Amino acid sequence: MDARQYASLPDPFPMWRGGMLHGARIAYETWGALNAARDNALLLFTGLSPPAHAASSPADPSDGWWQGMVGPRLAIDTERFFVICVNSLGSCFGSSGPASIDPATGKPYRLKFPDLSVEDIARAGFETVRSLGIERLDTVMGPSLGGMVVLAYAAQFPGAARRLVCISGTAAAAPFAIALRSIQREAITHDPDWAGGDYSAERPPLTGQRLARKLGTVTYRSAAEWQQRFGRAPIRDDMKSGDPFASEFAVQGYLEALAQRFVSAFDANCYLYISRSMDRFDLGVHGEAVSVFRRAALSSALVIGVQSDLLFSLTEQQAVASSLAAAGVATRFAPLPCIEGHDAFLVDLDTFGREIGAFLRG
Repeated sequence: MDARQYASLPDPFPMWRGGMLHGARIAYETWGALNAARDNALLLFTGLSPPAHAASSPADPSDGWWQGMVGPRLAIDTERFFVICVNSLGSCFGSSGPASIDPATGKPYRLKFPDLSVEDIARAGFETVRSLGIERLDTVMGPSLGGMVVLAYAAQFPGAARRLVCISGTAAAAPFAIALRSIQREAITHDPDWAGGDYSAERPPLTGQRLARKLGTVTYRSAAEWQQRFGRAPIRDDMKSGDPFASEFAVQGYLEALAQRFVSAFDANCYLYISRSMDRFDLGVHGEAVSVFRRAALSSALVIGVQSDLLFSLTEQQAVASSLAAAGVATRFAPLPCIEGHDAFLVDLDTFGREIGAFLRG
């Protein structure tokens, strides 16, 4: 079953760093109903890799990536809000990206897809909302990459949202995150099967993708959680191999299982494009942060960070919250003590749900 719907983007669709797309589209899913005033819409952007399927629905009853957070009487209450989750421009779950067919050639774009920016992802979400006849959102929200996209949304479209929720995001990529993502991309591009981006569907750069995902997963969580969950437990017997340097510990088996699941679903070039867009993002190109947020005409904002997050430090979220407050936006900053690191928003739904639910009810 498939609950995806599709919004056609303006043709041509200009890209932030140059170039344009023709015949581009965005895949999205919705929950709840748009009210008569058309003012109860909540736009949800995702992290780097999820599709638009944030939660189950009658059209697709399978669990979504934020199952337990989006739904009737949950933190993001679909009895109150019309929730729209978009698959990011540049991704491979229905939205136009490097894996999509270039209408000019009839073949996948691959590296001929224009440079992708966080600003492009934000604009594609904005145009999706406009295609639904919504002039102003109640709330624009996003975690991780989505936490960056919501800032670009506020910067580019003043007055287009009443409230903003930035979860584990940043106003500009920090050196640690840039260094990490550059190594992940290098793992892919140095895999011989990447073939300069022109790999076949039958032979993608699986080794590079696996290594990139494993490295990412290590930083998405925290050392304390790894210790708590795995300690020095041995790998399962069914995951052992005859390699003299094969994995011996349960944590290694966990990383391999997640990596295998990722490479079976996500396109390598899409990963490269979105990853680089995160490195390049800097809200400062839109002006001084306080001025940007003042122009955005937000009534209130919630900024959430996690104390154990290695990838997007708490000081980065504090800086965003401080700029919002200095711009006169009623802002709540929530530094959460979750042990799960950057991915805590996917795991500790009770803690995140309390913060998000209280804000949205306010």
